[in-house]
Amino acid sequence: MDSKSLLNFFAAQNAEIDILWFVIHFLLAALLSYLLAKAYLHFGNALSNREMFGRNFMILSMTTMLIITIVKSSVALSLGLVGALSIIRFRAAIKEPEELSYLFFAIAIGLGMGSQQAVITLVAFGVIVAILWLRHITRSDKASPNLYLTLSGDQSNPNLLSSITDLLAKQTGDYRLRRLDETGELFEASFQMQFRDMAHIENCRQSLKELHPNLKISLIDDRGIGS
Repeated sequence: MDSKSLLNFFAAQNAEIDILWFVIHFLLAALLSYLLAKAYLHFGNALSNREMFGRNFMILSMTTMLIITIVKSSVALSLGLVGALSIIRFRAAIKEPEELSYLFFAIAIGLGMGSQQAVITLVAFGVIVAILWLRHITRSDKASPNLYLTLSGDQSNPNLLSSITDLLAKQTGDYRLRRLDETGELFEASFQMQFRDMAHIENCRQSLKELHPNLKISLIDDRGIGS
């Protein structure tokens, strides 16, 4: 195949984009990603601010749809996109697997709408959200810890973590270590705990301050910020 034939081949692959269908699918992608953000706000369990994180879903879905719509109309653009993506390295600070799952969900919405597969995308969206809702209402929260306790400070005492866990074991019989980050002389630990009332929280806070005066203490509802 000579160069002229190759150019003709790529030119023949270009397809006209129906503007009406594009707008319809674009709006559907925006709607579904908005609903996904609401679902993440109510059904998610990540420690991060879910309301702020969920705001990214709409732009992610719509951008993905735009890319797929443009790329699928041209083989040349498809090959160029593969080359461009091969040199891009993403360094997003995603610590929770749940956050990554919802990001993939948002991307899938954009892929489905960009491929003009609105029906299957709507059906899949409805089924997945229904499953999330059922899992949420059937989950038992009566015996589970109700607050996240995050402690951070310097590691002047090498046995500080064991001292903290011993203290928490005395303060409450139900606690779980969810995350531990250590960087040089600093540390940050997150615990999921059960507190009876505000007096119980204050008593625990005072005991922790006596153990480490410079300890930074943060309490977050276990359903996350914004629920």
